[in-house]
Amino acid sequence: MPAGAPRVDPHILREGLRVLGVAIRAEPRVFAVSVIASGLFAAMTVGTAQVLGWVTEDVMLPAFRSGDTTAGALAGAAAAILGVAFFKALGVAGRRFYAGLMQYRMQARYRRAVTRQYLRLPLAWHHRHPTGQLLSNANADVEATWAPIAPLPMAVGVVFMLLIAAVSIVLTDVTVAIVGFLVFPAIALLNIVYQRKLAPVATRAQQLRAEVSEVAHESFEGGLVIKTLGREQSETDRFAAATHALRDANIAVGRVRGLFDPILEALPSLGVLAVLLVGSMQLQAGAMTAGDLVNVAYLFTLLAWPIRALGWVLAEVPRSVVGWRRVRSVLDAGGSMPYGEGTPEGAKAAGLEVREVRFAYETVATETAEATVSPVLHDVSFSTAPGSTVAIVGPTGSGKSTLTSLLVRLVDPADGSVLLDGLDVRDFKRGGMAATAALVPQQTFLFDDDVRGNVVLGLDVPDERVWEALRLAQADGFVAALGDGLDTKVGERGATLSGGQRQRLALARALVRRPRLLVLDDATSSVDPQVEARILQGIRDSQATGEGAATVVVVAYRKATISLADEVVYMEHGRVLDRGPHNELLKRSEGYRNLVNAYERAEAEKDALELEALSAADDERPGSDEEEDALT
Repeated sequence: MPAGAPRVDPHILREGLRVLGVAIRAEPRVFAVSVIASGLFAAMTVGTAQVLGWVTEDVMLPAFRSGDTTAGALAGAAAAILGVAFFKALGVAGRRFYAGLMQYRMQARYRRAVTRQYLRLPLAWHHRHPTGQLLSNANADVEATWAPIAPLPMAVGVVFMLLIAAVSIVLTDVTVAIVGFLVFPAIALLNIVYQRKLAPVATRAQQLRAEVSEVAHESFEGGLVIKTLGREQSETDRFAAATHALRDANIAVGRVRGLFDPILEALPSLGVLAVLLVGSMQLQAGAMTAGDLVNVAYLFTLLAWPIRALGWVLAEVPRSVVGWRRVRSVLDAGGSMPYGEGTPEGAKAAGLEVREVRFAYETVATETAEATVSPVLHDVSFSTAPGSTVAIVGPTGSGKSTLTSLLVRLVDPADGSVLLDGLDVRDFKRGGMAATAALVPQQTFLFDDDVRGNVVLGLDVPDERVWEALRLAQADGFVAALGDGLDTKVGERGATLSGGQRQRLALARALVRRPRLLVLDDATSSVDPQVEARILQGIRDSQATGEGAATVVVVAYRKATISLADEVVYMEHGRVLDRGPHNELLKRSEGYRNLVNAYERAEAEKDALELEALSAADDERPGSDEEEDALT
């Protein structure tokens, strides 16, 4: 058994049948039609044996004996064969169509269910589960869960064929039937061993599919980092290691199937040989006719088909159970965010209060690591009046971004509360927080859509309001200069725009909704200081006029930005160390003063280096000295 593979479940088949029962209860009509079509196919297949026996006994042998036959006899034989063939083809078409319909409906239903659950689960749950695993749950695991659906109606239908064929064989000759039926206990025993050998390796392969998806997703997401640091080969090696492990696991599955499938295929054929041998002896003894022997031999040949069909279903059951468990782990996940019936009232800026908030990040236990809890915020408290601007300032790792997630209720605090206009955000009705507050995060994300689509994101607003938001975000100038204006495609993740332009579009996306609380998590870091100052001043001016008025919470580093705030909240190590106007904090808080001045020095040094680089480039430009002399 591969390392890390789970213990073999002795009730794997029972659990697999329960999974199939879920599908049957979900699509009873489609399943019933597919089984009826499969039953028609089974009945016509057995009917083919009866027709062949009749044609052999009553048409062919008399013709051989007499050397003559009639056109009516030949026409009757042909009509019988063609009639059976037609209804048999009808059964095949109906079975395949409705079995596929049932399978794809179940896959679509559970993909939607998993996706809806992702949307319901809080961000804290997503922090504990890698994106690659979530993609695998919604795709590969759902497909594996319902893989047995395609052969299931056929297997159920051929059970009917198995019963009809068995009764026909017993009625024809009991001795031949007993000899032939000895193959069934051997097949049943072999299938039990097969399932127990296949279950652990199939489980391991399904787990490794998720790991490959995780590595691939991280590689795509971190493509820029990988290329700039020259880590292409190491990332290629990491992906190769994951895919090689998956390859080995799939080979292990193939080995098990390669060992058992030929045996399962051979056993029915051995049964047919035994039936022919015993049947020949019975024919010589006069205990059965030639037509009976042809009928029985053909029926035993048919018995191989039901056995194979059942084997196809059973072969998919271990993967189905593994996929079902992984899908259920998502659907049964707890931690959904509770909602109340509170309704945000008014269109003016909201009053914000944070009361003794605590928060910690948790990780889930894995095979190689235990679950951990990392406290981030400790008894954070502050409040702000409606329409004011608050700057959150602190060193890296002080919990600023986590605090912004709490303010717009992407996550809930472990203790304490966040209140808007005196109402706990946990008491808002579903959708109430999104209608009241907007967050512009550090990392900007744009969709592969046009400018308008990225700003409105489905919101039904006129273009005038879009341009108003773009003007506040200082984005109207470059958008107007684009080839198609609001209809210009920005590419995947906004690849055709600069970092500052992407940030301004993301800011416009928040402003167009006219939130009562606007949270900016270092949302203008890629924008020039002068542009940033105009953006914040424009937002303050809109507050003064009452149009789109909002309380603004901004995570800031630049002194010019911080100085625009009415109040500053200074944080270190997840705690609020001081708060007040910027000038007062500069006087009384040494840590705050050192931090802000350090940021300002870093910005000045950066600007100086850029100017020096530009000057050096001008000096090295051919003919620059001569041009300068000529100008002099």
